[in-house]
Amino acid sequence: MTISIGTSSHILACSCSSSSLLNYSTNRTAFGTSGKWGSGSGHFKTAIKAQQRPTWLPGLDPPSYLDGTLAGDFGFDPLGLGEDPESLKWYVQAELVHARFAMAGVAGILFTDLLRVTGISDLPVWYEAGATKFGFASTRTLFIIQLLLMGFAETKRYMDFTNPGSQAKEGSFFGLEAALEGLEPGYPGGPLLNPLGLAKDIKNAHEWKLKEIKNGRLAMVAMLGIFVQANVTHVGPIDNLVRHLSNPWHETIIQTLSGSGS
Repeated sequence: MTISIGTSSHILACSCSSSSLLNYSTNRTAFGTSGKWGSGSGHFKTAIKAQQRPTWLPGLDPPSYLDGTLAGDFGFDPLGLGEDPESLKWYVQAELVHARFAMAGVAGILFTDLLRVTGISDLPVWYEAGATKFGFASTRTLFIIQLLLMGFAETKRYMDFTNPGSQAKEGSFFGLEAALEGLEPGYPGGPLLNPLGLAKDIKNAHEWKLKEIKNGRLAMVAMLGIFVQANVTHVGPIDNLVRHLSNPWHETIIQTLSGSGS
């Protein structure tokens, strides 16, 4: 709890607990003063304010249903989408999945674009990769394989969301359940999906959850930037970076956008 005491000549501020306030009112000697709390010859003015958790907009009162227990909860819900508890659970899982896809997408785009620009590999630019013909399999075959694999993974994820822990039961995944150890919806573990064992106790891994969702949100913003950049410049992100570094004062987003409109 934050306490500030101001007089006509100075302001004294400190942080203390409610127990120290009790001691003050009991002993009436805190801060080297005497007399009753909130009064005295110096006309003390007191302001007591409970310390608030960080919010996306400083000074904003977060909605009551966002109590700070969720990873990355900074009270941001201007449309009130999370008022319903069941909907909030689904939105949390949806954001987590989109964040992970965005992190994988940004890493894949930057890595392959770097290989292409440096000439190490003859790869297509990322937004043309889907139209590329591969010799080892047809486009239809690759699409069907992706549909089956993604459909299987998403079905398992949805089943674990509706019935938490059901996909970690023996016999639910061809005998590989112990290798996954899905102990919480959205956070499968085990040697396959958590080989370094960074968050073995997922219930108390608040710091790791916060880091993941922060990086995931940053990746989603980066992915949006890559989409816009490709639509405006028609080249990959590494090409844009090289162009900017070659002439940083004149090759900027302002010149790029102004040139695209002319």
